[in-house]
Amino acid sequence: MSFFISDALANASAVSPDGGMLPIIFLVGMFVVMYLFVIRPQTKRQKEHKKLIAELSKGDEVQTVGGLMGKITELDDNTAKLEIAANTVVEIRRAAVELVLPKGTLSPA
Repeated sequence: MSFFISDALANASAVSPDGGMLPIIFLVGMFVVMYLFVIRPQTKRQKEHKKLIAELSKGDEVQTVGGLMGKITELDDNTAKLEIAANTVVEIRRAAVELVLPKGTLSPA
């Protein structure tokens, strides 16, 4: 079976004794890069969204993830009722609120 693998390739680990540390350093470096550019900003955004959801109050003008914009008329633990037009109220999940608009953004119809 020695004709399939040459003796030089089979003994490649003996060529560079420090070669075993390089992959570990590379993996640690990749984890640090992933943490700084992906994980950390995502957790920051999640905390900000959680704070926004907790601070919702009746009368806030909001925009949902789906693009609906309206005024909050009622709040529950998990849901909110949103008036999107005169006498038109829809019930949404609180987590679907994407941002709170400045007061007076929505014109009374």
